[in-house]
Amino acid sequence: MGAKLCRVQVIAAYPITPQSKIPETLVKYVDSGELEAEFIRVESEHSALTVCISASTVGARVFTATAANGLAYMHEQLHWAAGARLPIVMALANRGLGAPWTIFNDMQDSISQRDTGWMQVYCRDNQEIMDSMIMAYKICEQLHVPMMVCFDGFVLSHTVMPVEIPDQKQVDAFLPPYVPHLQVDGPEPININPVMLAGPRANAQGVFCPSYMGFRMRLQEALESAGDVILEVGREFGEVFGRSYECLLWQYRTEGADTILLTMGSLANEASLAADALREKGCKAGVVSLRIFRPFPAEPLRQALSGAKHVVIFDKNISYGNEGATCTETKAALFEGGLQPTITNFIVGLGGKNIVATDLEAATEEALKRRVQINGPQWIGVAV
Repeated sequence: MGAKLCRVQVIAAYPITPQSKIPETLVKYVDSGELEAEFIRVESEHSALTVCISASTVGARVFTATAANGLAYMHEQLHWAAGARLPIVMALANRGLGAPWTIFNDMQDSISQRDTGWMQVYCRDNQEIMDSMIMAYKICEQLHVPMMVCFDGFVLSHTVMPVEIPDQKQVDAFLPPYVPHLQVDGPEPININPVMLAGPRANAQGVFCPSYMGFRMRLQEALESAGDVILEVGREFGEVFGRSYECLLWQYRTEGADTILLTMGSLANEASLAADALREKGCKAGVVSLRIFRPFPAEPLRQALSGAKHVVIFDKNISYGNEGATCTETKAALFEGGLQPTITNFIVGLGGKNIVATDLEAATEEALKRRVQINGPQWIGVAV
């Protein structure tokens, strides 16, 4: 519905559980005439993103969706999309990667693609999924950078909950038609993504153009500036639709908290219940959830954690040989700010392993009993 409201013009997707219902629903909109768009049937996820790259290059607003190994199969084209500075929006129903096979949720798929140049937003509930889709196009089309709208497979993708659907006229006013920032054909046609050399080169008019490294630097600068754009679009969204997203983090009961439960996605809801239970026991606990993971919100995170003595990080992913990716990036952000709370990292929920508030509560209590820095991740819910 979010993609439909954004009047996407080209859709290409390949079915993979748990995202298959998304293109199945969109093709019904297209076939019925509710959505004026081209739905391209492809033979793989690699081809799906290739279609989106081609269509976006010539000026269409495009959409795709995937999960897990489908996203992994797109890996090469993820780099092409970001490197070509295309405002593609992808819905990602987070699912664990094989092998062994699982169709259930964790965040290993998107986290493993965090360095491809795509922005990443993580949603707590279904309202945030729809709202984030609409904001994503406005953000991407300003920055010329693609975005993944990530949400927990099955936990959210197959959960029924009330969602307020915006009025089409409101969305049209908020999100005007896409005006591409480049023109392949026309009075001054251009080449896209030629072979680059190490140093800048003059074009036919004698103007020096960036080298390969120059393009990489410009993409980095765009992502560094993305936080301000995300905040502004979130503020504008709130003015129009009454739900503000002028934040890169979601916080719950953090004022005066000396213990912070840090996570992403729908797990923030369970963490909130855990924080309530800990508060009843006299523990000054709060929750910080990363709404945006790329670009990483280092400065807002430092501010949110500035009063914390203990940070307990729950990761639905593992950076093999190290720890959870959220933990590593949080440590780096805190180091740059000179903050030194004790940090405990728990790996949770891989492959859909059920994780509830009482699990997070117990893990936090275990970490607080030690009150020392614990090196290496701890695991919750592993049956030996």
